[in-house]
Amino acid sequence: MSIEVKNLFKYYGEQAAVKDISFNVKSGEIVGFLGPNGAGKSTTMKVITGYISSSSGDVKVCGQTVSMDNLETRKMIGYLPENNPLYLDMYVKEYLTFVGKIYKVKNLKERVAEMIKSVGLEVEQNKKIGALSKGYRQRVGLAQAIIHDPEVLILDEPTSGLDPNQLVEIRNLIKEIGKEKTVMLSTHIMQEVEAICDRVVIINRGEIVADDKASELQMEGQQTVYVEFEGSVSKNQLKKIDAVSKVEKFEAGWLLESNQDVDLRKIIAQFAQSNNLLVLTLRKEEKSLEVFKSLTSGK
Repeated sequence: MSIEVKNLFKYYGEQAAVKDISFNVKSGEIVGFLGPNGAGKSTTMKVITGYISSSSGDVKVCGQTVSMDNLETRKMIGYLPENNPLYLDMYVKEYLTFVGKIYKVKNLKERVAEMIKSVGLEVEQNKKIGALSKGYRQRVGLAQAIIHDPEVLILDEPTSGLDPNQLVEIRNLIKEIGKEKTVMLSTHIMQEVEAICDRVVIINRGEIVADDKASELQMEGQQTVYVEFEGSVSKNQLKKIDAVSKVEKFEAGWLLESNQDVDLRKIIAQFAQSNNLLVLTLRKEEKSLEVFKSLTSGK
């Protein structure tokens, strides 16, 4: 196993941020660590990387026990924290050279050039980091995380704050890196996991509530449709639609759920026509959205 977590607890004062969690990540897997904000994702990752200590439990990386003073495990890990702390006054090549020297990387000049090419920084390599867009700063963060060729890559919210184009680019880059390394990435976006990961570990309130293949989670749940109307429509009206078993307000519209073997979109379209309503948006949601909601809702 590349990552082994067993009976991990982490307390901040009397509050338990992580409660007795256990999971493994096999060599070569891309695993999504999913959960709402404050679920314990970042805390767990900081313990795995040796950035903070656990309160109790065992954590191993590539068979070695992780601790804050264990430099050997840190050599095996590449880490991109959520806030991606970079030296904004340094140039891209200068910064990567600096990080490479810390890790005592051999043939450093060639390795820096290789990293710049592999993460798509050729056009921006002579700029200061502070002059880069957030998408390119994330590329710099990924480059520094893998410059020492670690066996395990830990990514904490790697696409947070990116625009749609940047998001797709970084996702594709992570998938490419994942062909050669064990990757664990945290997110609170289910679609992120579906696009990148082989397996999903879902954490909520410091406890693991699911651990399965991404494809298996997508197969579960109810048929769900998102609809947005122009004009006012009440929840009671929507509950009376044939085959609708559940109605929830979501963003600017509604999530309608059915447990019947019907195309709910057609039924909603008929409802809109008979009530002289204009449909602005009508789409079938991934079933995994409902799985995530059900697993991370209040207990």
